[in-house]
Amino acid sequence: MRAVILGAAAGGGFPQWNSAGEGCRRARAGDPAAIPRTQASVAVSADGERWVLLNAAPELRIQIERTPALHPRPAPGHVRHSPIAAALLTGGEVDTVAGLLSLRERQRFALYAAPPVLAVLDGNPIFEVLDRALVPRRALPVGEAVALRDGDGAPLGLEVLAFAVPGKVPLFLEAGHGAGDGDTLRADDGNAFRADEGDTIGLRLSDGRGPPLVFVPGCAAVTEALLRTLDAALEGAGTLLFDGTLFRDDEMIRAGAGSKTGARMGHVSLDGPGGTLAALAGLRAGRRMLIHLNNTNPVLLDDSPERAAVAAAGWEVARDGLEIAP
Repeated sequence: MRAVILGAAAGGGFPQWNSAGEGCRRARAGDPAAIPRTQASVAVSADGERWVLLNAAPELRIQIERTPALHPRPAPGHVRHSPIAAALLTGGEVDTVAGLLSLRERQRFALYAAPPVLAVLDGNPIFEVLDRALVPRRALPVGEAVALRDGDGAPLGLEVLAFAVPGKVPLFLEAGHGAGDGDTLRADDGNAFRADEGDTIGLRLSDGRGPPLVFVPGCAAVTEALLRTLDAALEGAGTLLFDGTLFRDDEMIRAGAGSKTGARMGHVSLDGPGGTLAALAGLRAGRRMLIHLNNTNPVLLDDSPERAAVAAAGWEVARDGLEIAP
């Protein structure tokens, strides 16, 4: 199995278009220790010919163009082609689904997501630009292994197991789940938007030959149940790509970048006694990598003390274009 990191940043990318924070300034200036990143997405293949997207970032067209394995290939009598055979969604946020609109040129592929996310797509008519006769929408049941197939039903050589992850309803749906302005709610009001039953999922992918790849780009809390699930999913010393949005829970507030904590946004922070570094220290992953990194997160800077801290804890920081073999 091959995997390519198409994008490693959180919503807004790095640098973010309206951020003058230190990291974003360094990235714009071409600082080699502040490498730019697009929004999080991964491509996976069992054979190197047919590829499955894990989430569809807003910059998907750009990500495709700079990834030769995803380029169309000429064929007699056919000018249109794509190696992209399927797309899997882990949630319904804008930075997870917006890239689907870049795949609207009548190309056949399969679209997989948990039922709550399919409902989000069904409820927004803009996604009907993906002709359902060409792009079948298939439900991913939580806790049940599924053999992935392309739009024609041909097997792709990959099996996926979706599992529920503590998460949050998409930002644009918050108005229907709680009162008040989402930007002014207290941190503990975030529970009004918690969704733990499929609105956010993690994915375990396997080709049946080598170690698995486990993808969890969004996670609101590391619970005992999630730890057990991850431990089982990583059997065989697989690679874990895990939510690295913020280093500290109040990071955005400290930076003057917003009024929300990480918990309020549905993301567990890296640091602290309940953070990712401590909570996942005992996992038996063969390789641990942080993905979905917010522009305020100092681990994006190669020379920061926080980057040194995550490296000392055994974690890598994902970057665009990195190819990994789980």
